[in-house]
Amino acid sequence: MTDPLQSEERLNRFLARAGVASRREADRLIQDGRVTVNGAAVHEPGARVRPEADAIKVDGKRIARIPPPVYILLNKPRGVVSTMEDPQGRPSVGDLLKAIPGKPVPAGRLDYDTEGLLFCTNDGEMVNRLLHPRYHVRKVYHAKVKGIPESQALARIAAGVVLDGRKTQPAQVSFLKMGQRNVWLKVILYEGRKHQIKRMLATYGITVIKLVRVALGPLSLGHLPAGAWRKLRPDELARLQKYLAELDKARRPFHNRPKKAMTRGRAAR
Repeated sequence: MTDPLQSEERLNRFLARAGVASRREADRLIQDGRVTVNGAAVHEPGARVRPEADAIKVDGKRIARIPPPVYILLNKPRGVVSTMEDPQGRPSVGDLLKAIPGKPVPAGRLDYDTEGLLFCTNDGEMVNRLLHPRYHVRKVYHAKVKGIPESQALARIAAGVVLDGRKTQPAQVSFLKMGQRNVWLKVILYEGRKHQIKRMLATYGITVIKLVRVALGPLSLGHLPAGAWRKLRPDELARLQKYLAELDKARRPFHNRPKKAMTRGRAAR
């Protein structure tokens, strides 16, 4: 049987799992000499540590044992900020999650006036993977807009518009529900910029009245009431882990992929 006190892992991965910082931020903390192991500063992110036995500190504060992972699906209401607390005293996601053991935090944010699916967890490694730009996690929104946009405008928006000097990645924008004065659109993004959907639609004079995120990767909001939360079912967690693993495999840098055997008699190109 493996002794848990002797189990080792990379220091940066441990800090990410502990929710101290994302993997990249953990690398910077370590390289800046702000992390010590058993009293000695460690500058190598890949240094091996024994989390159950070693005294690991960040800025002099010891990192406690990692609580069991918790995975939460929250329906963030409109008028709630996607932070654990708000200096201005506005309602926050932290207020909605304070009764949950394990201190889960949101993986990403939704605008103050946007509602819908917000995935929350204390699994720092998973948060990092969901937010890392290279993964292009699928996000589905329903947007109620003023008037009835032209199909050609939606096609151009989906193809990409320039925001802050950089073109948005290809998206999917389609009609969802038609009304007499307003319509609902379905928007699928694979990136996340500030106020992205509102700004994309605004380039063609389309004003968003209401915005709801209904899906993130394989996770769906379903009929969860606004302000309510629930734990992920085991099958949902398995699908999310599989989804991220597939994205990781698809986006893995070429030089990390197994090399193909060279055909005899032919030079490598």
